[in-house]
Amino acid sequence: MDRAEKQELVSSLHETLNSAEVVVVAHYAGLTVAEMTELRSQMREAGASVQVAKNRLVKLALQGTDAEPISDLFKGQTVIATSNDPVAAPKVASEFAKKNDKLVILGGVMGTTVLDTAGVNALATMPSLDELRGKIVGVLQAPATKIAQVLQAPGGQLARVFGAYAKKDEAA
Repeated sequence: MDRAEKQELVSSLHETLNSAEVVVVAHYAGLTVAEMTELRSQMREAGASVQVAKNRLVKLALQGTDAEPISDLFKGQTVIATSNDPVAAPKVASEFAKKNDKLVILGGVMGTTVLDTAGVNALATMPSLDELRGKIVGVLQAPATKIAQVLQAPGGQLARVFGAYAKKDEAA
């Protein structure tokens, strides 16, 4: 890789790290190509991405971003997982690390908050933004549904009373 390609890679990484809501750093020593491909596809399905780059270049790309405090995590064979959903990358990385002990989560950053391994795993247990939005919509719709049921109840009771009188008259 020549100097121009390295500069392009550093600027691309800088944009990615600067725009991502969450960054997860992990060691991947010992993962096979098939396992790494599986991790990449799982990340892609969740709306996240995985990148492997030279640690020196990543440290240069981190300069001037909110993720700069995690530059000391880049030692050895590291992989970077990023996503715009604060839960997507940690969730996939955590689940993959549970199944495969060769992926070791080192830490990460969410906004300006530096996360250790426990912090990344805590993020992984939270519901995603879409799940939270669904719950909020459900909570907002529940009162409207109950109001509609209450308003319909008197009409239903009147219909049952009229029905009972009609049956009583038919029997008589």
